[in-house]
Amino acid sequence: MSERIIESGDIRLCTEHFGREGDAPVLMLMGAASSMLGWPDGLMEQLARTGHFVIRYDHRDTGRSSHGVPGATPYTLDDLASDAISVLDGYGIERAHLVGMSLGGLLCQMAALKYPERVRSLTLISAQIFSEPDFEDPGMDPAVLAHFQRAATLNWSDEAEAIGFQVELSRLCVGRARRSFDEARVRARAVQDYRRALAPQCALNHAGLSGGLEWYGRTREIEAPLLVIHGSVDPVIDHAHGVALSRAVKGARLVTLQDAGHDLHPDDWETMTRAITAHTSAASPPHGAR
Repeated sequence: MSERIIESGDIRLCTEHFGREGDAPVLMLMGAASSMLGWPDGLMEQLARTGHFVIRYDHRDTGRSSHGVPGATPYTLDDLASDAISVLDGYGIERAHLVGMSLGGLLCQMAALKYPERVRSLTLISAQIFSEPDFEDPGMDPAVLAHFQRAATLNWSDEAEAIGFQVELSRLCVGRARRSFDEARVRARAVQDYRRALAPQCALNHAGLSGGLEWYGRTREIEAPLLVIHGSVDPVIDHAHGVALSRAVKGARLVTLQDAGHDLHPDDWETMTRAITAHTSAASPPHGAR
């Protein structure tokens, strides 16, 4: 694992990569208010061992990437989607496999529509569909929604309070899933994330994101091969989104993680790795995806 800072105009994006640069490039896009550490090291290493050059990065206002001031969001969803392409440019990668979790999955859809020549395949994990006719969103679990609303009044300068909030959020994201909740592991990652961040409170700026209307309702136009991975009891983005995504794009495949929530649980890494590897292999040219 090595760190690389990518500069795009006045924006600095902190990235890390796993594996060999000659292998098929896979760019990981994490969800809202989450740094690259939302992608567990163990999962990244598994993907690297299966012949991938894996890149993860901090969105603006998270981790060690550029940040503004709390409460201000002077960038749009389009900007975040374009940041992904800036990362590819920084690594000299012409085309890559994009993997997005939650909001990262929405950004992947936008990138595939905006920059189709840069996207070799898409994998969307626990992602929402960017609207389709007649789709009825079941909505977020009320307990998760109530917890998110607490974030606005949290004292983010108090490390213990901020970490406690993140640990409870992780517990709620597991929800009704038949998965163990390893509080020690989750807390350790939350501490690492908080202390690594240049401005922890700025991650909440993602709540003010807007834009992307040009791509609204155009998921069916995506031409990149699509793999959808979704937990059957996801309390944040209902499994119905995964079903709708898989039906919207011709040839898409849905992998349902039975009794899984909105979480990259270690119990599911092997299933995810196998599915992603099969998907990227089918979409790659014989000598890599550069």
